[in-house]
Amino acid sequence: PVRGGAAAALPSAGRSYGSQAKEEEELRVRYLDDEHKGIVVLGLNRSHAKNALSKNLVKMMSKAVDALKSDKKVRTVIFRSEVPGIFCAGADLKERAKMHSSEVSSFVSRARSTINELANLPVPTIAAIDGTALGGGLELALACDIRVAASSAKMGLVETKLAIIPGAGGTQRLPRTIGVSLAKELIFSARIVDGEEAKSIGLISHVVQQNEAGDAAYRRALALAREFLPQGPVAMRVAKLAINQGMEVDLVTGLAIEEACYAQTIPTKDRIEGLLAFKEKRPPRYKGE
Repeated sequence: PVRGGAAAALPSAGRSYGSQAKEEEELRVRYLDDEHKGIVVLGLNRSHAKNALSKNLVKMMSKAVDALKSDKKVRTVIFRSEVPGIFCAGADLKERAKMHSSEVSSFVSRARSTINELANLPVPTIAAIDGTALGGGLELALACDIRVAASSAKMGLVETKLAIIPGAGGTQRLPRTIGVSLAKELIFSARIVDGEEAKSIGLISHVVQQNEAGDAAYRRALALAREFLPQGPVAMRVAKLAINQGMEVDLVTGLAIEEACYAQTIPTKDRIEGLLAFKEKRPPRYKGE
């Protein structure tokens, strides 16, 4: 893991990585410091393959997510690309072409599991889409709580063009995000939309004009993540849990889930600190306890 402040987390968009990039550099994990402390950035870095999801990259993502879910110091995770103009082109089709059909099933299962692990991270997650996000790349973004994209970014679930279907959550998360009918239309047509259209249909939460560095969506995601940092860590975790679980059940059950989650905040030291800070008219100093 690389630790550094905002400057270290904003590499030049013009930086180029050759095909000889070390495997361990295909996913860069950065723990930010100073005013960004608590934000972790996962940066895709397979420029020679347009950040396509290979066996190795999926393995690295799984390992990184597994480490993050048990790290109490992590407050928000941003998923981005460090390759200019591309977020993730989806599965590595060159690698896929060499696989036996049984290997394909195993790989898709592993990718689906890893993306599910990302979706179930207990802290807020933001996908910063500064370039193209297709197939598995968009499925990866859909697993994040919030998506931010540059207006020039291109997004789509294009699997039907290859005579397959989205297999890493796309058929389930897209309709839950934009509605059933429109999700069917996009998947049936394999249509690609830009950032502006993605915002208009609710696929992303924020759209920004791309800048010269090519990292406008990342910068917006970073600003958004900073808005989350002052809040109570336990409250953030159980709020996400309540929302995620509640969305899959009826309202009465959802309200019971909310009640159970609220109960987890009552005995915390943070709740008492929040009340004291309010009374003393000062910023709270939460410790996640």
